[in-house]
Amino acid sequence: MDNVVKNYIDNLYNNFISTIASDLKGKEFFLNKALDNSAKMVIQANASGKKVMFIGNGGSSAVASHKALDFWFTGKIRGLSFSDYTNLTAISNDFGYQNVFSNQIERFADKGDILFAISSSGNSENIILAVKKARNIGCKVLTFSGFQNTNHLRKLGDLNFYTPSIHYNQIESIDLLLCDCILEIILGYDKKNN
Repeated sequence: MDNVVKNYIDNLYNNFISTIASDLKGKEFFLNKALDNSAKMVIQANASGKKVMFIGNGGSSAVASHKALDFWFTGKIRGLSFSDYTNLTAISNDFGYQNVFSNQIERFADKGDILFAISSSGNSENIILAVKKARNIGCKVLTFSGFQNTNHLRKLGDLNFYTPSIHYNQIESIDLLLCDCILEIILGYDKKNN
């Protein structure tokens, strides 16, 4: 049993340090620099009265809901997740599941807001359409994905975090950690400035 846990933690650590960060043009950054840039992006948006929005399916939806709460409650940043089951079922029924997030972004996003788009595969149609809608509105986008390095989401964000793993649980855990790191950096800047 000890080896199973140790191996899992070792694999999680190795996948975390192997996470690749890139911009919209595909230029790669050191992970710590990309996390810092993401934090600064959120700080600037928050200072301008903008909000952060989180989307994801399945386990990534749980990450999205958790992080929206953390950014709001701990970071004092307006954050929301579009994972409410009533909204998801109503929009899916009336507009199709592929539009479940883009429909909400169309109604709630403002130019300058930031979308955190989380998808283990990076190929979920509803996530891709939501990112495109957010970009059309003028939102900044941070993406979090895994599986294949050619996934579609990896090319759509102002900053993209790609974890080279094929295991949902590890990708989702790392996505959570990456968002945690961004918030911790923001809190660190707050402490320096106060």
